Amino acid sequence: QVQLVESGGGLVQPGGSLRLSCAASGNFFSINIMRWYRQAPGLQREVAATITRDGVTTYAESVKGRFTISRDNAKNTVYLQMNRLQPEDTADYFCNADIWIGGRLSNYWGQGTQVTVSS
Repeated sequence: QVQLVESGGGLVQPGGSLRLSCAASGNFFSINIMRWYRQAPGLQREVAATITRDGVTTYAESVKGRFTISRDNAKNTVYLQMNRLQPEDTADYFCNADIWIGGRLSNYWGQGTQVTVSS
């Protein structure tokens, strides 16, 4: 059984920063691509950032230059450093990963962590 557990969400003022973490646990071989998605109230879930096992990153235009995704392969953990947060960044943030188990690549989701940007 594989689990992705996010942490680090909360309430922050506009212009502030938060760091999200997502740790994978369970019996698996390795983790391929890791992603952070977000879903604002009433909107569709969208990908905010992705990172390959080798550290190649991509970002949504809306977060580019403000968010940084990183990972620690030894800890099976992905991070999202969010700076200069704005009210429009308010959303539930979800970790997502492609994980190799028994020769098969499967996709997993975390339960989400809430980020609220408000004064």
